[in-house]
Amino acid sequence: MLAASSRISPESGTIETVLPPVIGHRGAAAYAPENTLAGLRRAKALGCSWVEFDVRLTADNQPVLLHDNRLERTTDGRGRVSAMSLAAVRRHDAGQWFHSSFAGERVPTLEEALMLLAELGLGANVELKAARGKEAVTGAVVAELLARTWPADPAHLLISSFQRAALAAARDRAPHIARGILFRRVPKDWRKLAAGLGCLTVHADQQRLRSAVLSEIRRAGYSLLAYTVNDPERAKILFDFGVKSVFSDVPDRLHDAAACGGFHREIVADSVSAATPR
Repeated sequence: MLAASSRISPESGTIETVLPPVIGHRGAAAYAPENTLAGLRRAKALGCSWVEFDVRLTADNQPVLLHDNRLERTTDGRGRVSAMSLAAVRRHDAGQWFHSSFAGERVPTLEEALMLLAELGLGANVELKAARGKEAVTGAVVAELLARTWPADPAHLLISSFQRAALAAARDRAPHIARGILFRRVPKDWRKLAAGLGCLTVHADQQRLRSAVLSEIRRAGYSLLAYTVNDPERAKILFDFGVKSVFSDVPDRLHDAAACGGFHREIVADSVSAATPR
């Protein structure tokens, strides 16, 4: 896949990053337990050059890869991550729920994930997930760790979040690392929000995209990333309308779509907002 170089809007600075058309969602969530080291390895095996994963803090402020604030859905444990120590979180199996072949996978620390990314040569979109009241500390802790451990060239790294306080803290602690703001539906004041946080990218639910706002984002010089896209035909439509990257649980199925630029240029503008399975 060809990676595209993206530059932050002039109103926000001069950060650059390199975005591939397809990014493995939570690793490769259809093929391996999400937000695990096994998932990152699987994404690499499927041809990904970038992965996306979620990071939140334990009670002792240790960053771990986990989407939910509770353990129940993706481990054999119970309870709120923000109320548990790292040691307590790590006692639980994070792979057996997906398939017995992944039994023994643990919730990885961010540091473990970064070491593996360096070994595999993967770029990353690190999404900040914070418990209520811990937005700023989550952004600060994660950004500081990324700034210390990521290679000198941050072009293959992006910090994103729905939570503005987390993004603001990440900006303050690691201003050289590119940032992206997440929305479910892009609001009318998206540009003010993105510029205020010094964001490079805008991320949106692909089912709620409208062609008018997509064009507005592109004209303003921001890159638009869409989640979660698992259908190749839908991916072709989105790429054709100018979406820079899509997040996918099945990234291997979308590689051909990423190479087929222009395939759906005859489709009417409203088609970009057509709902497809997530």
